[in-house]
Amino acid sequence: MSKRDYYEVLGVARNAGDEDIKKAFRRLAMKLHPDRCPDDPAAQEKFKEAKEAYEVLCDSQKRALYDRHGHDAFAAGGGFGGPGFGDMGDVFGDIFADIFGGGRARRGSDLRYLLDLDLEEAVAGCTKTIEVPGVVACEGCKGTGSADGRSTACPTCRGQGRVRIQNGIFSVQQPCPHCRGSGRMVTTPCPQCEGEGHVEQVRKLEVRIPAGVDTGDRIRLAGQGEAGPAGLQPGDLFVEVRVRPHPLFQRDGDDLHCEVPVRMAQAALGAEISVPTLEGEVSLSISPETQSGQTIRMRGRGVRPVRGGRTGDLICHIIVETPVRLTREQRELLERFDASMSDGKGNEHSPRAHSFMDGVKSFWSRVTS
Repeated sequence: MSKRDYYEVLGVARNAGDEDIKKAFRRLAMKLHPDRCPDDPAAQEKFKEAKEAYEVLCDSQKRALYDRHGHDAFAAGGGFGGPGFGDMGDVFGDIFADIFGGGRARRGSDLRYLLDLDLEEAVAGCTKTIEVPGVVACEGCKGTGSADGRSTACPTCRGQGRVRIQNGIFSVQQPCPHCRGSGRMVTTPCPQCEGEGHVEQVRKLEVRIPAGVDTGDRIRLAGQGEAGPAGLQPGDLFVEVRVRPHPLFQRDGDDLHCEVPVRMAQAALGAEISVPTLEGEVSLSISPETQSGQTIRMRGRGVRPVRGGRTGDLICHIIVETPVRLTREQRELLERFDASMSDGKGNEHSPRAHSFMDGVKSFWSRVTS
């Protein structure tokens, strides 16, 4: 079976730059590498194909030959394993260090905390106290892991904090397993943390929530994540906001929506009614002959964006409510009212009903003709 074009394999244009080619191979390697797809022979074959394409296109001389002669340029064995191939280990090492987490451990892990807020809290802003379980720097040794503050260079990595593992053409850097990436070894371990430099603890933290946050927004607390290996910086804590459903309002970006029930007579005659907002009740004018489903926009009664800008609106959805549990007198009044609507002027009073009935008649006329 003929080989596929190398540019097609990596999914890049023929004029792609070196960085684009490297990024394309990194994406494929993260998806297809045998360590990630041990039980998928098809993925392993595709990885070999992508690796072969990358080995040519990342080398300027080989790429020039391939652009002129295609796969024939390497048919006689002048391609892979030839001059310059020995440098490929460093290139692949950089890529697979990115993919599989190689390199020196520079700090502790980041943490994520899910914080539930009421809509009022999210809109106005507030301060919350949260409890975060995790790993923190040992107070006894100030995170160094050493009882006397003394340490020596790690003999395994010679103080570099990382080691290089060679596997065929691949050369991958990863944190030193002996010193856990710190590059140092303590001579007298701290008795409180047994030389680890950190202990497990539940911490209470105050989080300031800015006004206007919404579900999915994150607040970063630098240095409040898990403690790193002895002597290294802690990670960060990301507080993710989740706003609880509200009984009256639904939020849509910076706007708030609210259903407002009105009586039949109020909708027909017009009225001034009170409606809720997040700042308190305000008056809303209902125009005469308002229909159910109409909306009234109250400017500036919504949410002020967290990053500033125009405050959103409150959009009131009018719901004309049919009266229930009528008394005999009320029923008689409604019957008299309904009879008055059938005095030959019904088209004026109920134009939508009249239009609907005209549509029904036209439909049946077409069906039965």
